Amino acid sequence: MDNLIKDTATLELFCWLDPGTELPGWDILNGSPFGASLAAPQGGAPEAGDQLMSVQNYFAEYHLEYFRQRRYSHFPSRLHALLQFATRTDAMTFRHKHPSRVFGKNLSCSRTKGAYICSFHDASWLDYLRLPHSLSLSTLDEVADYYWSGKTVEEVGLTFMDQPWREPPVIEALYQGVLEPEWGHEQSGWLPGFR
Repeated sequence: MDNLIKDTATLELFCWLDPGTELPGWDILNGSPFGASLAAPQGGAPEAGDQLMSVQNYFAEYHLEYFRQRRYSHFPSRLHALLQFATRTDAMTFRHKHPSRVFGKNLSCSRTKGAYICSFHDASWLDYLRLPHSLSLSTLDEVADYYWSGKTVEEVGLTFMDQPWREPPVIEALYQGVLEPEWGHEQSGWLPGFR
């Protein structure tokens, strides 16, 4: 599968937004298609676990970007792209995997407008990079190559703590171009089964 598109054909993309929020920018702390309200814990100073998660997030993003610059420089940078979900199903799978990160948010649909560049990747690779394990530089490069080449974690067969690590893929779109909101597709992001 070619996971890089440079085109003008219309695509529908999805993201979770706070009610009343415009289409998102990118939040480096979360590395995900959400507003900045998810960057810090609610109320007060961050706890030690939150600080560790922030460090893991920065490290994962740093290595993915470093690898992209070396081998996939023709792909949109995670630092300069809007992160969206490729389908409604991917957005809902993410909600199931990370309910606290979408609590109180609405699922928003948008359509591409005009020329754009967009690449598709399994966000579950980031979940794997954020696990509390120590990976060698060659393993980090291998994971980054899988991410940028468009492979899903299901295709590779990962382990964590000597056990199989299985996660459903969540395909994200790294998008550079203009998006127009589709207002008829909003849905509560925190009530399971609510439509």
